[in-house]
Amino acid sequence: MNNYDVIIIGAGVSGLIAAGRAAELGANVLVIEKMRRPGIKLLITGKGRCNITNSDGLEEFMKNVHPNGRFLKHALYNFFSKDIINLLNNYGVETIVERGGRIFPVSNKSIDILNALLSNAKKHGTEFQYDCKVTKLLFNRDDVTGVEIIENRQKRQITAKKVIICTGGKSYPATGSTGDGYILAKSVGHTIEQPFPTLVPIVTKGILAGQLQGLSLKNVNATVWVNGKKQTEAFGEMLFTHFGLSGPIILTLSRFIVKKLINNNTIAISIDLKPALNNSRLDKPLLRDLNEYGKKQIDNIFKLWLPAKLIPVFIKECGLDPAKEGHQITGQERQKIKSLMKDFKFEVIGNRPFKEAIITAGGINTKEIEPKTMQSKLVNNLYFAGEVIDVDANTGGYNLQVAYSTGWLAAESCVQSMN
Repeated sequence: MNNYDVIIIGAGVSGLIAAGRAAELGANVLVIEKMRRPGIKLLITGKGRCNITNSDGLEEFMKNVHPNGRFLKHALYNFFSKDIINLLNNYGVETIVERGGRIFPVSNKSIDILNALLSNAKKHGTEFQYDCKVTKLLFNRDDVTGVEIIENRQKRQITAKKVIICTGGKSYPATGSTGDGYILAKSVGHTIEQPFPTLVPIVTKGILAGQLQGLSLKNVNATVWVNGKKQTEAFGEMLFTHFGLSGPIILTLSRFIVKKLINNNTIAISIDLKPALNNSRLDKPLLRDLNEYGKKQIDNIFKLWLPAKLIPVFIKECGLDPAKEGHQITGQERQKIKSLMKDFKFEVIGNRPFKEAIITAGGINTKEIEPKTMQSKLVNNLYFAGEVIDVDANTGGYNLQVAYSTGWLAAESCVQSMN
């Protein structure tokens, strides 16, 4: 068949949710996916567990979206967290709320989410075409009229009343996200805000982080300094890697950091290991322990204060003799220990590539998309959903919800426009 009501480009989260909704409303729907199977990126989200969405209310949710969360207000109001949970429940997927409002499947299997979305789309008659790449949009004056594809090395045209681009961004390119949607949108006049990786690990100078590889810290505060000035911070959990820093709070800060790196700023990250204690309050337990265990070597006393893997690094950075006894530690040496606990600093020299980024920032300029329909303001019959749009969010299930909400709204708008 070469003529459809709606063609959806991409069988990721936004594409599958859009397909199910458009078909449910009576449209004849075709999903075109260049990979050999659908939802590859979905399968690796949440380390394979799939952080489905977040329990935040609408206003709090939008605060976690960049650069303009309010662009999504109508989409989120139209289809929000309770709606995706209900949809999944209908296909036997039970959910659970965890720390930070993160919502996961009880099974801890992302395949269950994919199967539910696929079942929903197929139940209503959606057709799928895999291993097939869309090479260009068919265009007649101000109207998109379909797509041109390459299938088995042969070009073919398929017409449609509406086209929804759900191709994702550029993160995890092995899953099929290679920026194809940007090329298609640009071909009909859309502006593409520079894509860059976000929710991505950060590379630091020297070997210090590498010496701590594998160490995870909880309840610490990370502060970003740009050109010597304090800019932003985050509290929670982080991880040291062979190349630098990762973990939830580092990923959250990475969007800000990568943008500053693009503009060649000098950046440092300071880790406060004892954020609950200011300098004077921290001094009291240090002094108490040094007095109480004064005959013990300092490397043993450090076990009261820090994880084991940090101890040799701290002793070296503070210039201490590990065999020195507690009662021999001078006030100046105690000050060095305290200062390092409150300001464990790393110079940032880069970020990991798109293939390690959870999400892509940048994309199709939202000023060129109608927020109440997800339709292009530049051409007729063209819609967008998901990561291809210039919206991205913090970790915690927000990005997947953006994909559901924009996909659902684009699909409803397509069918309502046809009717």
